[in-house]
Amino acid sequence: MSGFQPASLKDVAFAIEKDWVKVSPSAQPYLDALKQLDSINDSYYADTAKSVVLYFLANASSYRGESAKAYKTYLKSLVK
Repeated sequence: MSGFQPASLKDVAFAIEKDWVKVSPSAQPYLDALKQLDSINDSYYADTAKSVVLYFLANASSYRGESAKAYKTYLKSLVK
């Protein structure tokens, strides 16, 4: 899982959804929004992809494990 480099944000979102068995209700709307985005330069309605990623990360604290760490690290690298 180290060196995870997906093709798009939606790839990450679908991978997270498959891995995270019980998605937190507070993270679900942001995960759904991520499924509509290709890159960090996109927009989701009035929100930037960067803000969607940051809101997802802020609400995904209960998502744990090796895969979770890799996905979150990748997402954090996009918003730096």
